[in-house]
Amino acid sequence: MSIYNYLVRKPNGEILSMETYRGKTMLIVNTANQCRFTYQFEDLQKMYDRYGKENFVVLGFPCDQFGHQNPEDGEETKHLCKVNYGVTFPIFELVQVNGEATHPLFNYLKHEVDYREFGKASMQEKMLAEAIVQLAPSFLDGRNIRWNFTKFLVDANGKTVARFEPTDSQLDIEKAIETLL
Repeated sequence: MSIYNYLVRKPNGEILSMETYRGKTMLIVNTANQCRFTYQFEDLQKMYDRYGKENFVVLGFPCDQFGHQNPEDGEETKHLCKVNYGVTFPIFELVQVNGEATHPLFNYLKHEVDYREFGKASMQEKMLAEAIVQLAPSFLDGRNIRWNFTKFLVDANGKTVARFEPTDSQLDIEKAIETLL
């Protein structure tokens, strides 16, 4: 399978093939608009603006699995992201990223790259790991996505090359993007 074999749903219900993004470097992110990491929308938009001319795109997939932090549907989420954070990169319909109803795209992404041990990189990450233990301890296991704003970097050939946790440095993410461009 290739990333280009997957279909995603836009907020208006239209089905889109990931083939649409062939030849582009992609940063695929599970997002939420009521999360303490929501400020990252501004950072993601800056990356989209900075690198978009170089065949780079950010793809946002709202998810309500982490503390009920995105209860709105995709259309409302897209609107809130634009109004509150100036987001112009594509926002899709809500997805699940863990469990039995995991969207096939995220199931694929989670198995394409290694994940790192979580909860020890910084104080912020330690605090988040403790919160996850209270709310959804199974999310800390294995390949599961731990929280909103986990990012997958996919090169222009469709190969998933990196996974970034929500607490990872913006500078590290940009450095990885620049290496691919």
